[in-house]
Amino acid sequence: MKDYLDQIKSELKRADHLFYVSLKYTRTVDVIRSMIQRLLNAFDISFEALLEKTKKRRKSLDVPIQPRKRCVRVLEIFQDDKKIIDFVEFYLEMRDIFQAKYDVKGEFRRNVAMLSKMGPEEIIEVNIDLVQEFYEKTIELEEY
Repeated sequence: MKDYLDQIKSELKRADHLFYVSLKYTRTVDVIRSMIQRLLNAFDISFEALLEKTKKRRKSLDVPIQPRKRCVRVLEIFQDDKKIIDFVEFYLEMRDIFQAKYDVKGEFRRNVAMLSKMGPEEIIEVNIDLVQEFYEKTIELEEY
C-alpha cells in the first residue's frame, strides 16, 4: 500500500509542477492535457490500490486491467461508501473529457481553454480554473 501511495504522491508532484510552473509560463492546451493525464494516473493508481487491498482480504477477487472495468469493480465493492462513488463518477467524467475530441481557445493567454466535444451539441470548456478544481479533487482523494 505504501508503494501505491508513493506513486500517487509522485503523480501529484508532477501535476503540481505542471500547474504552478509550466502552465504559468506556457499557457497551452498541451500542458492542460498533460496535467489531466497526471491526475487520471493518480486516480488509476488509487483505484488499483483499493482493489489490491481488498484482494488481500478476499482471495477470489481479480483486479481488471482496463480502467473502466476497474471502476465498475470498485463501485461493486464500495457501494456503501458515498465518497468513493463520487470519486469514481468524477474520474469517469474527467476521463471522458480527456478522451473527447477537442479544440483550442485563447492559447498563450490567461484564458487558455480546451474545448472538449462531448457530443454533437455538448461542449465543455476546460480552463485553468476547472483544471485547478480537478487538481484539488485529486488531492482530496489522496487524503481520503
